[in-house]
Amino acid sequence: MGWWDRTNRWLVARAFAFDLVGTAFLLLVSVPTAVSFTGASLGRQSIWSVVLITPLAWRRTRPVASVVAVYTAGLLHVLAGDPLIFPADIAVLIALYSAAVHAPRWALRAAIAGALAGSVLLGISLGTQHGMDALSAVAFWLFASITALAVWAFGLVRRSRRETLGALRDRAERLEVERDQQTQLATSAERARIAREMHDIVAHSLSVIIAQADGGRYAAEVDPAAAARALGTIAETGRTALADMRRLLGVLRVDADGAGTAGLLPQPEAQDLEQLIEQVRTSGLRVSFVRMGAARPLPPGAGLVAYRICQESLTNVLKHAGPDPAVTVVLRWLPAALVLEVSDDGRGAASLVVSDGRGQGLTGMHERAAMFGGTVAAGPRPGGGYRVRAELPIPAVAQPVPNPHPNPNPEDHRDAPAR
Repeated sequence: MGWWDRTNRWLVARAFAFDLVGTAFLLLVSVPTAVSFTGASLGRQSIWSVVLITPLAWRRTRPVASVVAVYTAGLLHVLAGDPLIFPADIAVLIALYSAAVHAPRWALRAAIAGALAGSVLLGISLGTQHGMDALSAVAFWLFASITALAVWAFGLVRRSRRETLGALRDRAERLEVERDQQTQLATSAERARIAREMHDIVAHSLSVIIAQADGGRYAAEVDPAAAARALGTIAETGRTALADMRRLLGVLRVDADGAGTAGLLPQPEAQDLEQLIEQVRTSGLRVSFVRMGAARPLPPGAGLVAYRICQESLTNVLKHAGPDPAVTVVLRWLPAALVLEVSDDGRGAASLVVSDGRGQGLTGMHERAAMFGGTVAAGPRPGGGYRVRAELPIPAVAQPVPNPHPNPNPEDHRDAPAR
């Protein structure tokens, strides 16, 4: 903002005080120097000057009332036989300009109409009552009308600039509010994403660790080798979880070059499901893995969604399915979708009623699938147990176009002779 805009805003904030001081200064100059075209007395000229100029103190705070008061005073002194009082009649032009800038649109149109009508009345008064010849009266009327139109046009330009600046200011404020809202939404979305990742990593890893620790504790007395294997699984699961946590939290740190300190390890994909299931098997869970259909590349991020949904489903089995459940993981590749089903025969549906969690796992599954236009259905199975079914849309496989004229005998095919 330049010095002119800052000064203008300061003056607008103190409009009435500034106009009051300007009106007082104009009175001090105009009243002693008032000159009438007809040579009226100084007292009469001074009175008309005060009546004309005083309403200008409200030209911005009450523009309609101010211009009405000034026009009324000008009309009265013309009808009273004093067609011109200089310099007090400049108040008419100031009131016209103020109406063009600050008054409503109907008032600014009425103000220019009144000014033009007053110019006609002034010309008639000079020609009929004060002996001015017709040509001079017409010239004076044209001069007064053109001056009024010029002042009115200048006021309209000023009004347009004010409205443009006001619109730009409002737009800038709206954009600032929208920017803050977008920042808050982005922050909330990122927090939700980090919370989902943290939940998947911590809940799954801790569930495996707890299951291994419980099994190792019971096996320590009768089967030391099994206890040692359980401890190895606990250590490996802990290291994997720690690496995932470091990779996830590394994006929140910034080094001296402004780049994140997260490692460049790839995120899990659908092809990593077998490794995940093998890790769960080491905890003693009976898991069967079935693939159906031909695997193909997935859109970026879709593989991670499938991996996390499977991870969360297996974690829920470890936490809620009870002792020795049988789990089946089915990965089905359809022409336009990837379907993942995780079902068990435990008591997970009943144990979900009394849970130590807050429902973040299922909510995270739905949110992850919704990002890719997919769906997640979770609930008890008719024969007992629990099932989670996720369906993610993927690009359809292009079908080969059949040959409309197949050759039943390939040996009869010969190249056509050149012509």
